[in-house]
Amino acid sequence: MAGPNDHKDGAPSHIHIEKDKKFNWLPWLLLGLGLLSLLFALSRCNREEPVAVAPTPAPAANEVVAATPNAGASDALVGTSGLGTYLAGTEALPRTFTFEKLNFDAAKSDIRAADAAEVNEVATTLGKYPSAKIRIAGYADARGNDAANMALGKARADSVRNALVAKGVDASRVETVSGGETDPVDTNATAGGRFENRRTELVVTAR
Repeated sequence: MAGPNDHKDGAPSHIHIEKDKKFNWLPWLLLGLGLLSLLFALSRCNREEPVAVAPTPAPAANEVVAATPNAGASDALVGTSGLGTYLAGTEALPRTFTFEKLNFDAAKSDIRAADAAEVNEVATTLGKYPSAKIRIAGYADARGNDAANMALGKARADSVRNALVAKGVDASRVETVSGGETDPVDTNATAGGRFENRRTELVVTAR
């Protein structure tokens, strides 16, 4: 009878069982992280990033400027024939009105006889609304230097103010400023364009 230590000739004296090698997870982990990063990058490419827009501060209630609100598009403004309707309404202040027929000859500030009627109509309208206050802004074309054009714009505004006062409008209700050549409504390259730029505008500052 064979003992426990007996073995047949040619048979191995012992059996060697090789243990499994330890599985290396590190390459697979790195590959997975790489794929996740790629997917995240692709998802951001297809999405528009929001653009931060700084809010536009609201103008102060009493802020009025000489410049035309719609420079270059004066036909979008109301002519002085709409002044009475505005003063009778509740639309917000300030509001700019264009003179429909009030321009000046080159280098001059006196109101032409042909344009005096509109100034008289404005004076009549203001007489119906005695609490209304206005600002007259005068402008020049681009010829001449800045200082001279600023002075000319102010002289034109003062000329309109004086005409209104002569028609009975209290002087304390009419302020004058100059925009010089800074706010053209037409080209300065032609005689007709320069004529349009030699103008005044009326801004209602109070009702």
